[in-house]
Amino acid sequence: MPELHLPWLELSILVPLLGAIGLQFIKDVRLARQWCLIVSTITFAFTLAEWEDFSLLNTFEAHDHWDLTRSWFGRELLVIDELSAPLLPMIALIFTLVTATTLRTKMRRFSFAWTLVSLSLTLGMFSCKEPWLLIALASLHTIPPWIELRSRGKRTGVYALHMMLFIVLLAGGWYVVELEGRHHLHSMWAIVPLLGAIFIRTGIVPVHCWLTDLYEHATFGTALLFSTPVAGAYLATRLVVPIASDNVLHLIGIISIITSVYAGAMAIVQKEARRCFTYILLSHTALVMTGLESVSTIALCGALCVWLSILLSLGGFGITLRALEARRGRLSLTEFQGLYEHTPALAVCFLITGLACVGFPGTLGFIGTEMLIDGTVLEYQYDYPYIGFAVVAAMAFNGIAVVRAYFYLFTGTRYLSTVSLQIGPRERFAVLILALLILGGGLFPQPGVQSRHHGAVELLKERQRRMEEASRHQPTEQISLRESTEP
Repeated sequence: MPELHLPWLELSILVPLLGAIGLQFIKDVRLARQWCLIVSTITFAFTLAEWEDFSLLNTFEAHDHWDLTRSWFGRELLVIDELSAPLLPMIALIFTLVTATTLRTKMRRFSFAWTLVSLSLTLGMFSCKEPWLLIALASLHTIPPWIELRSRGKRTGVYALHMMLFIVLLAGGWYVVELEGRHHLHSMWAIVPLLGAIFIRTGIVPVHCWLTDLYEHATFGTALLFSTPVAGAYLATRLVVPIASDNVLHLIGIISIITSVYAGAMAIVQKEARRCFTYILLSHTALVMTGLESVSTIALCGALCVWLSILLSLGGFGITLRALEARRGRLSLTEFQGLYEHTPALAVCFLITGLACVGFPGTLGFIGTEMLIDGTVLEYQYDYPYIGFAVVAAMAFNGIAVVRAYFYLFTGTRYLSTVSLQIGPRERFAVLILALLILGGGLFPQPGVQSRHHGAVELLKERQRRMEEASRHQPTEQISLRESTEP
């Protein structure tokens, strides 16, 4: 098996963890932000090098592994493949930009040490294929937001209850899978708990209230970093998609598209910018789930492209709202703010990232959205012909919500301020990076689409292999059972 040139995967996971330990001894919040930014930037460079090494090998069988865990357990626990290789640098980039755009007014509320811990856990989770280790990392990943809520004196009951239920269902469901055997067809006792855990983590209706509660009481940065990587979708691709039947996947797709339409409609009527963003995020996450549960290569490739678009466009959209909140406090959508004259760069970034997340032509999300719509229409056109219309309606609702929020925040009146609201150099740099990636990915989409197509093909091959193994075992078990019951 070919190896990568350097242990970039190990470094990208260990460096932020060591940085978090070092930040415990730094009391000055400004210095802590500087070191957090340095560590996250180094981590981003390592993930980029890891992706580049993986791409240069020009093979889908290349893996980067921990030699220590392989010597202990006899198998690779942390690997990269076509699915996770592009996601890791995008995740590290969002963490870096959130840290860089944290203003002085938010420094004492935002924990830089726990941000690095969360970065390490997120990268570890997205580079893991071993089920039990993945479940452990997903469970640990829920701890930093809870610690922040508790340290700020906010209520933790809603978040803690949903995350505890998520962990119990995820571990219990996979325990039943192990009892039944990984290479067998699984009963509903195994599938239903796994589906419940995935629905909770991705915010599928009606178990989505924990996410709105998190955005309401946690800092915007922490909630943004916890939700935009869409960890629930990664858990679904590793634990559910390879073992679930086509009927179960279609059921997940239908429930997901209902959630997407509902969340898009709710985003239009929200009176606060945070809640509007939360429902837009829920709608797009459900769209990704709709495509991931598809057996069509086009729809699956589109979902993976939309997944990358969520990381950049919705991540940038949230960073823009966070920068506006740092200047104006909680943003209301019931009266016009008129902030364009004071922060034109943020207005442009808001519009670019918002339109990119709804698939506006020329942006990163356009090709992925088109592929997702085409794939779902072709797959469900006979059994559920309304699915294609529902996907279009969800995107239309999200677009209306984005434009409505833009008009309320940046137009309609003249806002007078005694202090300057212009963005600083770090925020300007973040806006420039996001604009270049979103517009560049839209104007030159071929490399990204090709990478996501390879990932979709590999996922479908893995699922087909699992289904073939299960079908080979199932007839033998049925024959043995019939012979044992004959007189």
